[in-house]
Amino acid sequence: MALDLTQLKGLFFDIYATLIDWEAGIYPHLYRLSQRAPQSQRLSDSPETRTKLLGLYEHYCKKIWKDHPAMLFPEVLQKVYAHIASDLGVELDSEAQAAFGRSIGEWPAFPDTIDAMKVLAKYYKLFVLSNVDNASFDRTRTGPLGGGRWDGIYTAEMIGSYKPDPRNYQYVAKRMEEDFSIKKDELIIVAQSLDIDHITTTKLGFKPGVWIARSQNSTMGGKREELESQGLLKLGAVYETLGEFAAAVEKAFADKKN
Repeated sequence: MALDLTQLKGLFFDIYATLIDWEAGIYPHLYRLSQRAPQSQRLSDSPETRTKLLGLYEHYCKKIWKDHPAMLFPEVLQKVYAHIASDLGVELDSEAQAAFGRSIGEWPAFPDTIDAMKVLAKYYKLFVLSNVDNASFDRTRTGPLGGGRWDGIYTAEMIGSYKPDPRNYQYVAKRMEEDFSIKKDELIIVAQSLDIDHITTTKLGFKPGVWIARSQNSTMGGKREELESQGLLKLGAVYETLGEFAAAVEKAFADKKN
């Protein structure tokens, strides 16, 4: 059955990779790190290098999230940076490492994000569920996201664990029902990450969510065909951009009114 966008009351969003182009924020730091290698061993600025460095980032980030669920995200980033420096065989620059940890609030929004969120705010309650600390998200909210409206903000720091820990999603469902009278079957996740968000919400019995594919740029987040073939993934709808999703919402409500 097709997802009826007019029957939903709440949307909860992964932020980094869905609204924020975190690859554009992360890659320049990691590429500069790679250039500290001897001239003969330096990586070229190429799609292959981008995939390699972002793949290392994703690997270490997930491991640290699992092993250190209470660690704040800037410290996670610094540890990831140190691991990648070791893998590349380059000397660690503590100032550059600290700058990477502080960089979260500087990662840019996708061009469609702010306008799309203004549209979605007309129809739904909007919530954040993000693997980030409170202070870093506040910098993102007031900076790249333009200070837009959120009805609830739930971070890894607040919950005490990182996605894909089921507790994070269960926390959102509990808050929605107790604070906003929104039942679990009246909300969906909107996210780019298949292998963290959509797999877990599928497993926990949430209504199938909206995948913002961002496929032309993203090197992280999992492969749809592999996950669906394993029976791990159910999607309610797929859009290439958040703007495309917002346009579909506008049309759905207009059609219902007519």
